[in-house]
Amino acid sequence: MEEKNSFKNESEAEKKFAAGRQGLSRAARFFVEFLETAIIIGVIAFIIRFFLVQPFVVEGASMEPNFHNNDYLLIEKVSERIKNPQRGDVVVFRYPNNPKVNYIKRIIGTPGDTIIIKDGTLKVIPQGKIKEETIDENYIPESIKTSGNTEIKVGNDQYFVLGDNRSNSSDSREWGTLPKQNIIGRAWLII
Repeated sequence: MEEKNSFKNESEAEKKFAAGRQGLSRAARFFVEFLETAIIIGVIAFIIRFFLVQPFVVEGASMEPNFHNNDYLLIEKVSERIKNPQRGDVVVFRYPNNPKVNYIKRIIGTPGDTIIIKDGTLKVIPQGKIKEETIDENYIPESIKTSGNTEIKVGNDQYFVLGDNRSNSSDSREWGTLPKQNIIGRAWLII
Protein backbone atom coordinates (compact mmCIF):
# COMPACT_ATOMS: atom_id res chain seq x y z
CA MET A 1 0.00 0.00 0.00
CA GLU A 2 2.85 2.39 0.87
CA GLU A 3 4.46 1.67 -2.49
CA LYS A 4 1.30 2.80 -4.36
CA ASN A 5 1.18 6.03 -2.31
CA SER A 6 4.84 6.66 -3.08
CA PHE A 7 4.19 6.33 -6.81
CA LYS A 8 1.08 8.45 -6.51
CA ASN A 9 3.04 11.23 -4.73
CA GLU A 10 5.79 11.09 -7.35
CA SER A 11 3.23 11.27 -10.13
CA GLU A 12 1.55 14.27 -8.54
CA ALA A 13 4.90 16.02 -8.09
CA GLU A 14 5.78 15.40 -11.74
CA LYS A 15 2.39 16.79 -12.82
CA LYS A 16 2.87 19.94 -10.71
CA PHE A 17 6.36 20.43 -12.14
CA ALA A 18 5.13 19.98 -15.72
CA ALA A 19 2.17 22.29 -15.07
CA GLY A 20 4.55 24.95 -13.75
CA ARG A 21 6.54 24.74 -16.95
CA GLN A 22 3.46 24.93 -19.17
CA GLY A 23 2.61 28.27 -17.60
CA LEU A 24 5.89 29.67 -18.92
CA SER A 25 6.30 31.18 -22.35
CA ARG A 26 8.11 29.17 -24.98
CA ALA A 27 11.27 31.30 -24.60
CA ALA A 28 11.19 30.95 -20.80
CA ARG A 29 10.80 27.16 -21.07
CA PHE A 30 13.77 27.06 -23.45
CA PHE A 31 15.82 29.17 -21.03
CA VAL A 32 14.92 26.95 -18.03
CA GLU A 33 15.79 23.77 -19.95
CA PHE A 34 19.01 25.36 -21.20
CA LEU A 35 19.93 26.38 -17.66
CA GLU A 36 19.19 22.88 -16.31
CA THR A 37 21.34 21.31 -19.02
CA ALA A 38 24.18 23.77 -18.37
CA ILE A 39 24.11 22.99 -14.64
CA ILE A 40 24.18 19.23 -15.28
CA ILE A 41 27.07 19.60 -17.72
CA GLY A 42 28.90 21.85 -15.25
CA VAL A 43 28.53 19.32 -12.43
CA ILE A 44 29.74 16.48 -14.68
CA ALA A 45 32.71 18.59 -15.88
CA PHE A 46 33.58 19.47 -12.27
CA ILE A 47 33.55 15.81 -11.24
CA ILE A 48 35.69 14.78 -14.22
CA ARG A 49 38.17 17.65 -13.77
CA PHE A 50 38.70 17.36 -10.02
CA PHE A 51 38.33 13.63 -9.45
CA LEU A 52 39.13 11.75 -12.68
CA VAL A 53 41.21 13.62 -15.27
CA GLN A 54 43.14 16.89 -15.24
CA PRO A 55 44.97 18.72 -18.02
CA PHE A 56 48.66 19.58 -17.64
CA VAL A 57 51.12 21.43 -19.86
CA VAL A 58 54.78 20.35 -19.71
CA GLU A 59 57.13 23.24 -19.05
CA GLY A 60 60.82 22.75 -19.72
CA ALA A 61 63.02 20.00 -21.09
CA SER A 62 63.49 17.82 -17.98
CA MET A 63 61.43 14.92 -19.41
CA GLU A 64 62.85 14.85 -22.93
CA PRO A 65 62.95 12.77 -25.10
CA ASN A 66 59.56 11.41 -23.95
CA PHE A 67 57.74 14.62 -23.04
CA HIS A 68 58.59 17.97 -24.62
CA ASN A 69 58.10 21.59 -23.62
CA ASN A 70 54.46 22.65 -24.18
CA ASP A 71 53.17 19.06 -24.57
CA TYR A 72 49.56 18.98 -23.43
CA LEU A 73 48.84 15.96 -21.22
CA LEU A 74 45.86 14.47 -19.50
CA ILE A 75 46.59 13.22 -16.00
CA GLU A 76 44.40 10.50 -14.62
CA LYS A 77 43.78 10.62 -10.89
CA VAL A 78 41.90 7.37 -10.26
CA SER A 79 44.73 4.81 -10.20
CA GLU A 80 46.68 6.82 -7.60
CA ARG A 81 43.75 6.37 -5.21
CA ILE A 82 43.35 2.67 -5.92
CA LYS A 83 46.97 1.50 -5.98
CA ASN A 84 50.36 2.94 -5.15
CA PRO A 85 52.47 4.40 -7.96
CA GLN A 86 54.99 1.97 -9.43
CA ARG A 87 58.58 2.31 -10.63
CA GLY A 88 58.50 3.72 -14.16
CA ASP A 89 55.22 5.65 -13.75
CA VAL A 90 55.36 9.27 -14.86
CA VAL A 91 53.59 11.44 -12.30
CA VAL A 92 52.62 15.08 -11.95
CA PHE A 93 53.00 16.44 -8.43
CA ARG A 94 53.21 19.54 -6.31
CA TYR A 95 56.89 20.44 -5.89
CA PRO A 96 57.78 19.76 -2.23
CA ASN A 97 59.66 23.07 -1.80
CA ASN A 98 56.87 25.16 -3.36
CA PRO A 99 53.47 23.38 -3.54
CA LYS A 100 52.10 26.09 -5.87
CA VAL A 101 54.37 24.73 -8.64
CA ASN A 102 53.65 21.43 -10.41
CA TYR A 103 56.42 19.14 -11.70
CA ILE A 104 56.43 16.06 -13.90
CA LYS A 105 58.96 13.27 -13.24
CA ARG A 106 59.36 9.50 -13.44
CA ILE A 107 59.20 7.32 -10.32
CA ILE A 108 62.47 5.45 -9.83
CA GLY A 109 62.24 4.41 -6.17
CA THR A 110 59.18 3.33 -4.22
CA PRO A 111 58.77 3.17 -0.41
CA GLY A 112 61.44 1.00 1.20
CA ASP A 113 63.76 0.92 -1.84
CA THR A 114 67.39 1.98 -1.63
CA ILE A 115 68.51 4.00 -4.66
CA ILE A 116 72.20 3.97 -5.60
CA ILE A 117 73.63 6.40 -8.16
CA LYS A 118 77.32 5.94 -8.84
CA ASP A 119 79.59 6.41 -11.87
CA GLY A 120 76.67 7.22 -14.16
CA THR A 121 74.70 4.08 -13.27
CA LEU A 122 71.38 3.82 -11.50
CA LYS A 123 70.70 0.81 -9.28
CA VAL A 124 68.07 -0.13 -6.74
CA ILE A 125 67.83 -2.48 -3.81
CA PRO A 126 64.09 -3.20 -3.76
CA GLN A 127 62.32 -3.28 -0.41
CA GLY A 128 62.79 -6.66 1.25
CA LYS A 129 65.80 -7.64 -0.87
CA ILE A 130 69.53 -7.37 -0.19
CA LYS A 131 70.96 -7.53 -3.70
CA GLU A 132 71.15 -4.41 -5.86
CA GLU A 133 69.62 -4.48 -9.33
CA THR A 134 70.21 -2.29 -12.35
CA ILE A 135 67.00 -0.50 -13.28
CA ASP A 136 65.84 -1.26 -16.83
CA GLU A 137 65.27 2.19 -18.29
CA ASN A 138 64.14 1.33 -21.80
CA TYR A 139 62.32 4.69 -21.97
CA ILE A 140 65.57 6.68 -22.30
CA PRO A 141 68.49 6.28 -24.73
CA GLU A 142 71.42 4.22 -23.43
CA SER A 143 73.69 7.23 -23.95
CA ILE A 144 71.94 9.11 -21.11
CA LYS A 145 73.82 8.65 -17.84
CA THR A 146 72.57 9.52 -14.38
CA SER A 147 74.96 11.98 -12.78
CA GLY A 148 75.57 12.18 -9.07
CA ASN A 149 76.90 10.05 -6.27
CA THR A 150 73.98 9.16 -4.04
CA GLU A 151 72.69 6.36 -1.89
CA ILE A 152 69.31 7.00 -0.34
CA LYS A 153 66.73 4.82 1.35
CA VAL A 154 63.22 5.85 0.37
CA GLY A 155 60.95 6.29 3.39
CA ASN A 156 57.35 5.21 3.90
CA ASP A 157 54.91 7.14 1.69
CA GLN A 158 57.89 8.64 -0.19
CA TYR A 159 59.11 8.28 -3.76
CA PHE A 160 62.43 8.93 -5.50
CA VAL A 161 61.79 10.66 -8.83
CA LEU A 162 64.02 11.64 -11.76
CA GLY A 163 63.54 13.50 -15.00
CA ASP A 164 64.22 11.49 -18.16
CA ASN A 165 66.64 14.22 -19.30
CA ARG A 166 69.03 13.50 -16.44
CA SER A 167 71.49 16.32 -17.21
CA ASN A 168 68.71 18.94 -17.25
CA SER A 169 66.38 18.02 -14.39
CA SER A 170 65.67 19.27 -10.90
CA ASP A 171 64.63 16.07 -9.14
CA SER A 172 65.16 13.89 -6.07
CA ARG A 173 68.95 14.06 -6.50
CA GLU A 174 68.67 17.78 -5.70
CA TRP A 175 65.72 18.22 -3.33
CA GLY A 176 65.13 14.76 -1.83
CA THR A 177 62.25 12.33 -1.92
CA LEU A 178 58.70 13.12 -2.97
CA PRO A 179 55.91 12.73 -0.37
CA LYS A 180 53.04 10.59 -1.66
CA GLN A 181 50.46 13.24 -0.73
CA ASN A 182 52.05 15.65 -3.24
CA ILE A 183 51.21 13.38 -6.19
CA ILE A 184 48.35 14.76 -8.29
CA GLY A 185 48.10 11.97 -10.83
CA ARG A 186 49.74 9.80 -13.47
CA ALA A 187 50.52 11.05 -16.97
CA TRP A 188 48.00 9.26 -19.13
CA LEU A 189 47.67 10.75 -22.59
CA ILE A 190 49.54 13.30 -24.72
CA ILE A 191 47.22 15.44 -26.80
